[in-house]
Amino acid sequence: MPKVVADALAAEDPREPGEQPTPEHQPAPAHPQQPSAPGEPQADPTVRLEQPPAAAGESADPTVPLDSADPTVRLVSQPPVPADPPSSVPAAPQQEPAEADPPSPVAPGEASLPAQVESPEVAPGETAPVVSGWRRVAAAVGGFVGALPRRITDSAVLAFALFTVLYHAAFLLELRPSTIFLTWLVCCAGLAVLAPVLGVLRAVRRRRRARTAAPAPTPAPEPAASRRWWWWLAPIGTGLLGIGAAILAGVGGIVSWWVPVLLGLAAAVGGALLARRTWLERTAADEPVATPWQALYVLLISAGVAVSSLYMARNTPDDVFYVGKSVWVAERDIVPLRDFLFTENVAAPLSTQPPIASIEVFAGALARFLGLHAGDATWFVLLPALAVLAVLALWRLVHRWAPRRPVLAFTVALAYLYLVVGSDASLGTFHLPRLYEGKGMFVSAVVPLMWVYLTDWFESRSKWKLFLVFALSVVATGLTSTSAIILPLLVGAAGLAMLLVGRWRSALAVGIVALLYPAGSVVVSRLVLGPVTEAGGETQFFDAEGTYRRTLLVGTLGVIGGLALWLGPLLVRRRTPRLLAAGAAVTMTVLFVPGVLEWLADVTGVPAVLWRVPWILALPGLIGILCTIGLPRLKWSSRLAGAIVAGLLVFSFTSYGVPMWDKGSFIEVAPRPLWKLPQQRLEIVRWIEGLPRQPGLLLAPSTLMRTAPIVSSRLRVVNPRAGYLIEYDQNSDFVRDRQRLTAFADGTAIPPLPELSASIERLDVTTICVYWINLEAKAALRKLGYEQYARRFAPGAVRCFRKWE
Repeated sequence: MPKVVADALAAEDPREPGEQPTPEHQPAPAHPQQPSAPGEPQADPTVRLEQPPAAAGESADPTVPLDSADPTVRLVSQPPVPADPPSSVPAAPQQEPAEADPPSPVAPGEASLPAQVESPEVAPGETAPVVSGWRRVAAAVGGFVGALPRRITDSAVLAFALFTVLYHAAFLLELRPSTIFLTWLVCCAGLAVLAPVLGVLRAVRRRRRARTAAPAPTPAPEPAASRRWWWWLAPIGTGLLGIGAAILAGVGGIVSWWVPVLLGLAAAVGGALLARRTWLERTAADEPVATPWQALYVLLISAGVAVSSLYMARNTPDDVFYVGKSVWVAERDIVPLRDFLFTENVAAPLSTQPPIASIEVFAGALARFLGLHAGDATWFVLLPALAVLAVLALWRLVHRWAPRRPVLAFTVALAYLYLVVGSDASLGTFHLPRLYEGKGMFVSAVVPLMWVYLTDWFESRSKWKLFLVFALSVVATGLTSTSAIILPLLVGAAGLAMLLVGRWRSALAVGIVALLYPAGSVVVSRLVLGPVTEAGGETQFFDAEGTYRRTLLVGTLGVIGGLALWLGPLLVRRRTPRLLAAGAAVTMTVLFVPGVLEWLADVTGVPAVLWRVPWILALPGLIGILCTIGLPRLKWSSRLAGAIVAGLLVFSFTSYGVPMWDKGSFIEVAPRPLWKLPQQRLEIVRWIEGLPRQPGLLLAPSTLMRTAPIVSSRLRVVNPRAGYLIEYDQNSDFVRDRQRLTAFADGTAIPPLPELSASIERLDVTTICVYWINLEAKAALRKLGYEQYARRFAPGAVRCFRKWE
């Protein structure tokens, strides 16, 4: 590279300004460079000699030997020489050396050392430390383990979204569930093979970009914005308003519901304004990375939860629909698009349960593929997997939003789900005991993951993160029809947060992506099946105060729920997590204003599910984050405060909540894996199934008829669940006959014999089983010409009758 000799040997002058040269400052005489003798060290071409400037009229000598004794000569590394300015005198052209890799960047003012020269920190005679191979392997393994929760949940989201899309596409092609499942398996296998290849290509592309891209200049730190002294009172005032609202809302009955709502609204708005200021002041932070030990802890906890799911059973009336549908699919390889409980896929389906959800079909197809009963596949295969995913989803939210101590916050959140289960609407009830129902998985896994995906996308604006938001919306559609109500509220809360900082394009984009598939599926289903019946949508309704007490609970537990709602935006990680949490708090508080839920019920036409609107909060995660409280500049005091808060929370859970293993939670704990049904009812129904029966319907006590469709889709009963009859004409014989015969079998009302006989004939009842204690029913059956042909002794003593033709 052309360069003048004087520029090539430029060095700093040790003299003070104006000082005359002295003999010790004179340069060494020039002499030609001699070849080194054998055994002498070779001169490094990357090392040059630094000399004082030559005297006037002299030129610097570039041929000073490396072993020169001149004290003014010292070794420095040769940095890349910049191009000559136009006024420089060109030297003789030289052949440029081969292009080498660019040197590693060094800090300003430090000299870069060549590879052959040892680091100054290493003592003479010692070698520089080298990272051993096993440390690199350990680092790679640690990174892989730390990323396992993220990879497992993301893969599950993509896999189930694919199945849901295939399931909906099969409506047009009229494919059987077994064909859909096999197609899904082939697609998943292909994606599993393709994913590592794409990962390698992406890594190579990133490495090439890193080599070719110039290093971005490090921006100078911006001076912190000065704040007036009163600004520091804003978080304190907001926190006090939130505490007051939580106490008044949780205790209840002390003052009008307007008081805690107005306090909570002031706290939510204050938290939103603080979050907005923080978001605008600070740059985007890096996404937190889980350590291997954290990931191992979470994976072990999730495995323990999965195992415990096998030994706990809570029966719910809705199991006859969800599990019964899986049994129908497994045994018949048909997706029932119409009613399958009261009729053989003939009557109109329940308007509140359109065939949009794919989770029940997935369970049935899985059972058919594995050769298992649908109950075994649902409760022994699918439920443990769902438990793992729900726990990992909770961990991802807590780890993403908690500013510190995520493991402690995660443990407290999981303790809340295990220790607060008594109410039929508590979040603990919808977690482990009901994950196999789509709505349980929606609130336990989809809601936390949606907040995580929205946080990641809003900070990175990555297309992949936005695609995950879309895939998760497809998953929500495949899990439950409730997502059509809850998901728009959740996305709307996130959009409100984005609008607070002026990102209206982001709010619009995420709204379209997250709601396109759920809204489209609802519109299509309503066009095909018609609107929701008025009776089906109005089975129950809770106002704002009732909704709070039903989901966030009352008393001490209600206060804790209120603290998570209104203090959460002050405690979560800064910037995007805090902004989104504030948006959720404002949205939820507005929904708690009296009259808002009533208006929403009129708009949607489904007031029966509006008590679930607090599901948008991901409440267990926010409750866990309460123990991440930090005190400024007091590290150990902050840890102590966090431990104290965690202890108080767990103490409150155990003192005022009903644990999952308590009888008050209506959960049966067994020493072996079992179906999620009362075991005595299950044994009786299996005994009835084994009896010789004529074709026709089975009449039995209502609890047994609710269990029969779960045992077999071919064990047809008169009334699988009385609550579903509300969607049919209450004046029709279809409804009245079933209600009359159910009361007769339960022993609550014995109708006149002519009416009883007519109902039996119209419904084609051929087998009647009653408990032996129902003496009036047995006497009436004998009068009608029925004969007892089977009996079961206690426990669960049953007598079965049939009429010989």
